Amino acid sequence: MNLLFKNIKELIQVDEGSISVRAGKELKNLPTIKNAYLLIEDGNIADYGTMENCPIDVMDETVDATGKMILPAWCDSHTHIVFAGNREGEFVDRINGMSYEEIASAGGGILNSAKKLQETSEEDLYQQSKQRLEEVIRQGTGALEIKSGYGLTLEAELKMLRVIKRLNENYTIPIKATFLAAHALPDEYKSDKSAFLKLMTEEVLPIVAKEHLANYIDVFCEIGYFSVEDTELVLEAGEKHGLIPKIHVNQFNAIGGVQAGIKYKALSVDHLELIRAEDIEALKDSFTMPVALPGCSYFLGIPYTPARKIIDSGLPLALASDYNPGSAPSGNMNFVVAAACIKMKMSPEEAINAATINGAYAMGLENEVGSISVEKKANLLLTKPINSYNVLTYAFGTNHIEQVYINGEKWS
Repeated sequence: MNLLFKNIKELIQVDEGSISVRAGKELKNLPTIKNAYLLIEDGNIADYGTMENCPIDVMDETVDATGKMILPAWCDSHTHIVFAGNREGEFVDRINGMSYEEIASAGGGILNSAKKLQETSEEDLYQQSKQRLEEVIRQGTGALEIKSGYGLTLEAELKMLRVIKRLNENYTIPIKATFLAAHALPDEYKSDKSAFLKLMTEEVLPIVAKEHLANYIDVFCEIGYFSVEDTELVLEAGEKHGLIPKIHVNQFNAIGGVQAGIKYKALSVDHLELIRAEDIEALKDSFTMPVALPGCSYFLGIPYTPARKIIDSGLPLALASDYNPGSAPSGNMNFVVAAACIKMKMSPEEAINAATINGAYAMGLENEVGSISVEKKANLLLTKPINSYNVLTYAFGTNHIEQVYINGEKWS
């Protein structure tokens, strides 16, 4: 099947296939073609250019995009959408003055989600997660990563990962799975953290690897959770089983987790609400992608990742939703991109790059999605008629997407 978009007001993020990441000043480079066409064949991008070179062959379907724009679907490299129930009660607790740390200390937070998940059947968990996945696709996400970490037992972690695998099998968008081996310490292991880490690395991890349930391994490296030493132990175990690191780091404190991630060749280091000069210097000599999660900062009222400091240092930056029940209960990447401009002082060009090509890189998907490139998947956003792509981040409360296309087919 072939599909032709013609009279596109502006085709955004076009690339000849040579770009896998944009960093520093290059983040402001967002290549576009005005008055363009885009040809899709068998779910992949086949050709594009200006209307004067538009094919005149009869197509299976032609879409007149007059006044509208097309860009790659969002690439969300950090989510936790496989979870049970919600934590709306904790939301009210925070409004009434409790901090995230106080809620966690009182048995809420991650442990609350873990208890609910352990009590939820795999089928029920799949059905809940399926609804969230379909919702974020409708909102424009065309590739995403999903983490475990709300299980905290062998059975529950495997249940989460099997649900992720089932989602990947049943949906056509690229989905990467991450075994979040050390997210929080269950009450029964409060006095014996090493025993919990042994459970995750010596009992759960071999099964994860044997059943091919994850691409990546992750740790919440933070005071009160897991130390740098704990992090390195988990990453080393993951390395032995072929899992690439992706780390939660520098959310509330900077304790050396960035350096640990780089040491073990982490694909990304995520959160970075706090980042030191030595962290930036270490990242300069690596292939590790810094990832900001502005939805979490917005919801918790904590500092935003200092995007200007990171970008102006010549580094790349990706944006992701952190969709989870406790600190970022939304997977709407349109809001994430707008928040990055409004709160983190990123330009629209920087934010779009961060949520497309750089987000794809942070999942190892830069050769499949993230730009308008020949042979990449036709995972696309067709906007409603808009003045410019700046409107996507300026009018943040409006849905500017007319249609999402996944593999060249309308997503309904």
